[in-house]
Amino acid sequence: MSPPLSPPPVFEARRNELPAYISNGLMGIRVVDIPLVPGTAIVSGASGLHPVKQVEAAARAPYPVAGDIVLNGVSMREAMHLVRFCEQRYDFSTGELTTRFEFRLDGVVASAETLTFCSRAQPTLVLQQTSVTVDGPADLTLRAIVDPGGIPGRYLRRQVETPGEPQASVDGSLLWETLGAMSRIGVAYDTEFVGSGDVTPGRAEWGEQSPLASDYRVRARSGRRYGVRQIAGLVPSVLHSEPDRQAVRLVSQAASAGFDELRRRNRASWDEVWRARIVVDGPGPRWQELTDAAMFYLLSSTHLASPSSTSIFGLAQWTDYHYYYGHIMWDIETFSVPVLTLLNPPASRSLLGFRTRTMDAARSNAKMAGHRGLRFPWEAGATRGEETAPGAGSASWFEDHVSIDVAFAFAQYAHATGDGEFLEMEAWPILHGVADWIASRVTETPRGFELHDVMGIAEREEPSNNEAFTLMGAAVVLREAIACAERLGRHVPPEWRRVADGLVLPMDADRTHVISHDGWRSTESKGATPGPLAGIFPVWYPLPADVEQATLRRYLDLADSYVGSPMLSAFYGVWACWAGDRARAARLLDEGYAQLHAGRFLQTLETRPDRAPETPRAGPFFANLGAYLSGLLYGFPALRIGPEDPATWPQRPVVLPEGWRSIEVERAWIRGRPVSIVARHGADRAELRPAD
Repeated sequence: MSPPLSPPPVFEARRNELPAYISNGLMGIRVVDIPLVPGTAIVSGASGLHPVKQVEAAARAPYPVAGDIVLNGVSMREAMHLVRFCEQRYDFSTGELTTRFEFRLDGVVASAETLTFCSRAQPTLVLQQTSVTVDGPADLTLRAIVDPGGIPGRYLRRQVETPGEPQASVDGSLLWETLGAMSRIGVAYDTEFVGSGDVTPGRAEWGEQSPLASDYRVRARSGRRYGVRQIAGLVPSVLHSEPDRQAVRLVSQAASAGFDELRRRNRASWDEVWRARIVVDGPGPRWQELTDAAMFYLLSSTHLASPSSTSIFGLAQWTDYHYYYGHIMWDIETFSVPVLTLLNPPASRSLLGFRTRTMDAARSNAKMAGHRGLRFPWEAGATRGEETAPGAGSASWFEDHVSIDVAFAFAQYAHATGDGEFLEMEAWPILHGVADWIASRVTETPRGFELHDVMGIAEREEPSNNEAFTLMGAAVVLREAIACAERLGRHVPPEWRRVADGLVLPMDADRTHVISHDGWRSTESKGATPGPLAGIFPVWYPLPADVEQATLRRYLDLADSYVGSPMLSAFYGVWACWAGDRARAARLLDEGYAQLHAGRFLQTLETRPDRAPETPRAGPFFANLGAYLSGLLYGFPALRIGPEDPATWPQRPVVLPEGWRSIEVERAWIRGRPVSIVARHGADRAELRPAD
């Protein structure tokens, strides 16, 4: 395994930048400049009522690893003007964030270093160690806090003793109910003092409805190091009916193993996931840094333990996000699942499992629209998978491609893993339901089968007829459903074949290339959106070679009006390479992905700042980073997954952007076996090789 490149350290306090994002796929936290000050915390599967929009939304959890330093009787958190941020470093190889800061009071300087990480080995746990040295004698108190302050919801239970036991198992626990009583979150924590000296442990008690806090007081001497270690566990009610009790059990078990052992296990888990590293040989180290960052944020935000799918911004939102509310949308199946299917199949299956678990909601959604089968919602809530779009939810009226995206992801996972049980028990019900929905959704006309009143990736004010991306995906999914039925010996409804063969694909007047929808004009609102190109890749709709090339050229010529927008911009490099234009590919890959980054820890933004300067910065945006990684895994190597022998998956000669020489995946998983993928520019095909 080659180690990933970590981002540059930060030496200035955050201004107009996103704070550090730490996650393990079950929980996520935003760590601010001074980590003892609460940031935000999110737990997968925990929902609450949005206080303004009044819809189900991701619910903030009590911040599990807050704290304080009390120097000569003065609380740092009450005297933040005396605190100086020094440095923050993020180690992408281990998921560990290290922060240094100083607290100066009456001529005494307390120098602090905080280590924070969410455990991949024990995904309910977040750990933090704060170490302090002073440059002169001082009364020092180190305080560990579980802080629910300022978040919507209420206490249901708060305990500092273990009921029926003579001695407390942990320092404390609480049961938190989210706003609207949609979920409950259990939190427990345990602490340990590290250092020499006559320490006095205690508990800071501020009343029943108050944070949990543990104190360690010591008469500190110059040059000695004093520290407090915090182990906190968060459990959502979707995983346990008494989440606080279970959190106590898990934290007690973790404390018996010890902080150092838990840290070792976390590092070992990261060593394992990084064996899937994608190595790019491009112009300078910049592209490898961006690749490692994209992989880090995706891998750190997905886990087989997650009870819900990952939202478009992962598992740790920030306070000024302007929409999405933690809802699960089509971007996960289209941009994140394909990457994980090859690099971390258990995490991919966990994301798909959310759709399996919420099939009843998709079936009801179809019925309410008067259709058969499964119609997955545009914005799914994490609890039941029901439609949760705010207000009138106009996008949900016409955005029908989400069901197609979901079904395609299930088919791809089945092909890549070769998992027959998954194919029969999970992929087939999804493919069957979505194929039935497509057949009941289309309208038969003299032209063939049409999709009327539909919206594609370009979210315009009015729907259109025969939107290309939706139709191309529908045709592919219908054929996947037919092939799946035949493989399993199931009945194939004749209408599936009729619809698949008769779908009306919108073309220009001369029928040389695909257009976005009937009556499309390049000058219309969002007319440059390259929906037809997304039908070519990553959907792999088969077009005659001349039509494919003409379609690529038509929309590549419109790229300057779209590149830098969300979702599809990162694919431009692939499309330009498929059109044979390496120079354009290099430029568009830079403009469509590299320039969508925040300076702090290489978080991928939703929109390039110059395209939407008034929009708050938000990231890491999974659709953009997932599209980039999908291009590296599938697009540039021209790897089309199917039921055939994987040796046949590479489809065309390898063309990489100008200045790029190769892309190598050190270890992917195909049909249960480790495989390396090598795509060298100019090669007749990419190579799949057995990996160590």
